[in-house]
Amino acid sequence: MTEHPDRVLPLQGASNFRDLGGYLGQGGRPVRWRRLFRSDHLSALSAEDKSLLAEIGLARSFDLRGERERAAHPYELPGVHQHLLAIEPVIVQSMQAMASEGRALTVATCEELMRDLYRRLVDEQAHRFAELLDHLITDDAPAVFHCTAGKDRTGFAAALILLALGVPRTVVMSDYLLTNRHFKPPALRWGDLDPDVLAVMWRVQEDFLEAALQRVDQGHGGIDRYLGTQLGLGPAARAALRERYLEVA
Repeated sequence: MTEHPDRVLPLQGASNFRDLGGYLGQGGRPVRWRRLFRSDHLSALSAEDKSLLAEIGLARSFDLRGERERAAHPYELPGVHQHLLAIEPVIVQSMQAMASEGRALTVATCEELMRDLYRRLVDEQAHRFAELLDHLITDDAPAVFHCTAGKDRTGFAAALILLALGVPRTVVMSDYLLTNRHFKPPALRWGDLDPDVLAVMWRVQEDFLEAALQRVDQGHGGIDRYLGTQLGLGPAARAALRERYLEVA
């Protein structure tokens, strides 16, 4: 199901707008199509893009960007209610701190900063992911959740949702890695930063998400316990989520 032709929406102003439908969840029941979407930011959508989103009935967006990101690139979508679930970016600040300390920013150090970012998402941003899941349980109107590139904050959110629906980890990882195929990074340079280092920031790697999942396993007792104790998604809530987003058996 990873390469279903309808998974990636052909938008002009967003390259990483993807449907989470079709993956097999609990009991072999597929995730419903055209209900859950993940994306990069939505501030560059064309009139045609907005018409397409209206056609599929998009009704809600969950914006995981920080306040400055959102202020720099706001958007409005007719008929779509925006929910602001800010997770402030930390990777740039971490890189700047290293530079100010005179530490060389290599590909290896950047990759470790990314792994640390994912661990921090697990430990420090559980309340935001809990809010997102609560919204999804309350209403199953078609929804998109996104950040700036739709790869890290959004990638971990997608992993949590799919795991809560009973999608196997291997499939969750495959969905996560699709970003490398579809996301088109902006043509920007950051000072004298090595292009190879910059490339790390614009891609996803298996070990990034794996760092988060290992923190869930080793620091929080596994995904079931993390969902229940940290995100408030106990057995009843998890069953409700599955009833909303999995096809009827």
